[in-house]
Amino acid sequence: MDDELTWRSGFKDVLPTVFGYIGIGLAFGIIAKTSRFSVLAAVLMSLIVYGGSAQFVMVSMLAVHSPLGAVVLSSALINARMGLMSMTVAPLLQQESLFQNITAGSLLTDETFALTMNKLNHTGRTLHSSWLHAANLAAYLVWALATLVGAMAGQLIPDPDILGLDFAVVAMFIGLLYLQVITDRTHPLVKQVGIAVFVAVLMVILMRFMAGNLAILAATVLGCLFGMAVSRHD
Repeated sequence: MDDELTWRSGFKDVLPTVFGYIGIGLAFGIIAKTSRFSVLAAVLMSLIVYGGSAQFVMVSMLAVHSPLGAVVLSSALINARMGLMSMTVAPLLQQESLFQNITAGSLLTDETFALTMNKLNHTGRTLHSSWLHAANLAAYLVWALATLVGAMAGQLIPDPDILGLDFAVVAMFIGLLYLQVITDRTHPLVKQVGIAVFVAVLMVILMRFMAGNLAILAATVLGCLFGMAVSRHD
């Protein structure tokens, strides 16, 4: 990763990340197809919803005929964290137009957000929409294509659970956390690991008292506040 903020640099920087999209996209396509979704429906969900974990939840809930309102609410809660990520990136694009901000935020994902945070370590904490658009667009297209291939392959796999595909999303987030910790030079390693452990412990505790999706949102917000407090203390 270098200090360039061009379209070309955006495509180049996102390339290592797209392998994660391929794995998760294939897993989603297979699970969607084995849950009796058509190939077209699976691909359209990836193009319109474009939210990995939310899509897995939607497929599982729709497969058991859950109420539509519950499906929408669950998806909204899972993706609520994207609001926090967008608010973090928005100040970095304040010199850009409203249109550029909207398009950049619309395709922002956990992976491209983590990539953006890593990029800031090489650019003096500056960002340009061209770089982010390129990274977002590449990820978006790879995700849709991987879903298509996975859905087509799903016709040959009767039971995706035997392959451990349900663990794909968890593995992806573990990888993102690792990359963030080893590349972020603005904070000591001990502090970053401490914050991660705090959020993990908090998540375990909260899940005893509330639904999983609410626990994720609460742990995310409280984790952000804890991280801000630790940074200000330093």
